Amino acid sequence: MDEFNYKASAELFPSRRYAKTQQTRYRRFATAAEAIRYVVEDLPSIGRAGSFLEVNEVRFEWEAIRALYDAAAYPLRGQTIAA
Repeated sequence: MDEFNYKASAELFPSRRYAKTQQTRYRRFATAAEAIRYVVEDLPSIGRAGSFLEVNEVRFEWEAIRALYDAAAYPLRGQTIAA
């Protein structure tokens, strides 16, 4: 993950079980950094199991998403999202 491109576009595929019971469906993000922040900070923990991000045709499940969020290279640390 040393060369991960946080500026690449990303797609969120929620778990089938969560998508059936909630309003969260497939989402596309302009940057992987935004998608990662959404999954870690906004997606309820119940929705994380089975969900994955796809960035540059590579799938990232919860553990990998969390590692990207915790990495020193993560660009949105300490920033707030404008509503």
